[in-house]
Amino acid sequence: MAVSNQGDPSPAIVVRDMYLADLDDVLVIERSSFPTPWSRQSFLSELVDNTFAVYLVLEFCGRVAAYGGMWLILDEAHVTNVAVLPEFRGHGFGEAMMDGLIARAAERQAQRMTLEVARSNVVAQNLYAKLGFVQLGIRRGYYSNPVEDALIMWRDPLVAGAHDAPAVPSSE
Repeated sequence: MAVSNQGDPSPAIVVRDMYLADLDDVLVIERSSFPTPWSRQSFLSELVDNTFAVYLVLEFCGRVAAYGGMWLILDEAHVTNVAVLPEFRGHGFGEAMMDGLIARAAERQAQRMTLEVARSNVVAQNLYAKLGFVQLGIRRGYYSNPVEDALIMWRDPLVAGAHDAPAVPSSE
């Protein structure tokens, strides 16, 4: 699957399946994004052995600039990781990657999507809220380097490509 531009007329952005040949680029992104990065073996296992896993990359002008992954189990999608090269942050690539994951999850009949995000990662929290995710829980001490809580966010129902948040009942 190649999803181009999600409404952006520029052909420079392509979201596609991650392949083994992408691992060197993905590891550069991973190491520049997380204090405790996944190993090559972890990604290899996800791509080769995990039948629930779906991993995508975002190419910008032919260069892998972001990646994202999720597990699809029954009717739920659980985002495992999303990362963008530092020099490409703030340009909508994280949003495009999430749009690709949401679209793929919907294609596979997922009805809802969940993810964890560090309490301190306000930029990501704002993106997820923009995409219709709401915080429904906390995993205390989820991250270890540094020790930090994770906010559990859900998008339910899942509607591919939609940016409108789920309806919230009025307090009136």
